[in-house]
Amino acid sequence: MKSRFDREVAKYPSEQKQSAVMACLAIVQQELGFVSTDSEKVIAEHLSMAPMAVHEVTTFYNMYNQRSVGKFKLNVCTNLPCQLRDGQKALHHLESKLGIHMGETTADGLFTLQQSECLGACADSPVMLVNDRAMCSFMTNDRLDQLVDELRASGGQA
Repeated sequence: MKSRFDREVAKYPSEQKQSAVMACLAIVQQELGFVSTDSEKVIAEHLSMAPMAVHEVTTFYNMYNQRSVGKFKLNVCTNLPCQLRDGQKALHHLESKLGIHMGETTADGLFTLQQSECLGACADSPVMLVNDRAMCSFMTNDRLDQLVDELRASGGQA
């Protein structure tokens, strides 16, 4: 992992190696599934920065998991434009369908449900992001049901 950190740090002038913090957090998450406080300390030491400064980055962005999550992380946008077009209703529908509340993971470990701030697709709302990569637009209850059913049927294969 540290050799991967070094490759990211090499992209910046030596006096700006802290600029690699987001890339290092992404590497930790790819390898471990989430960013622990111990991982933050390793990154902080590697980049010569305070552990709190790394933690501030981790907690600012939705894309960094601070605990283990399901195979499918579902981030539903609940920012104002999505709220006006049923974003909160989409979140509540998923809570009902999955039998969990926002911030929880299903007992089978397949789904973690989160709310997120603006995903930048207001015209397509309600929107959600699956595993921080796949944007899903115009998520009606039927489309949400179809997505969950397809993901569940895939057996956890993203």
